[in-house]
Amino acid sequence: MNYISIAIDGPSGAGKSTISKEVAKKMGYLYVDTGAIYRTVGVFVRTHGVDPRDAENVAALLPQIKIEMRHVDGMQRMYLNGTDVTETIREHEISRYASDVSAIPAVRAFLLEMQRKFAQTNHVIMDGRDIGTVVLPNATVKIFLTATAEDRAQRRYLELCAKGSDITYEQVLEDMKRRDENDSARAIAPLKAADDAVLLDTTGFELEQSISAITELIEKRVSDETV
Repeated sequence: MNYISIAIDGPSGAGKSTISKEVAKKMGYLYVDTGAIYRTVGVFVRTHGVDPRDAENVAALLPQIKIEMRHVDGMQRMYLNGTDVTETIREHEISRYASDVSAIPAVRAFLLEMQRKFAQTNHVIMDGRDIGTVVLPNATVKIFLTATAEDRAQRRYLELCAKGSDITYEQVLEDMKRRDENDSARAIAPLKAADDAVLLDTTGFELEQSISAITELIEKRVSDETV
């Protein structure tokens, strides 16, 4: 059976996870949030008091990490060595850890096969930073989802406030710009649109507008591919 794979890439805060999750639900595909996988590694690194930019010591921790992604009632939940860390990985500090460890070649190699296996056995919508360029270079549909840094920071700020986080918009924007720079400048699998990706700028969009735009785009592309 030929499985359909949808690769959605883009910078932090572009709404990839929220939108991909809803689109996958509509289309009956398996949703894979690869950012959550890197965040899970970040949690383990933080727990062990290792600097996430220390490639050698981070790599030394990898054999101790067992990551599971379980889908419970349609929701993706992350388990680290048997412990549910779904809520922990969304802490604001973990964003920095995820960005830093994702720049380490050993970490990316450690997680690559895990990500690809999902697409070999399911119709998937997978989002991240390098899905269309590295993880699933032959994806059926590739989309690069973006928005201005200010727009993305505002969305993330509201999400964090709703969870009771004591943080300012300015802090979120500063972290957002820092992560954009880190993700785009890293030597291994930098953040960039695949040559054959469709660029979708959702600046100013309401959530439902973004979901509709991506669903329509995917349905048209998949239809064209299967004709």
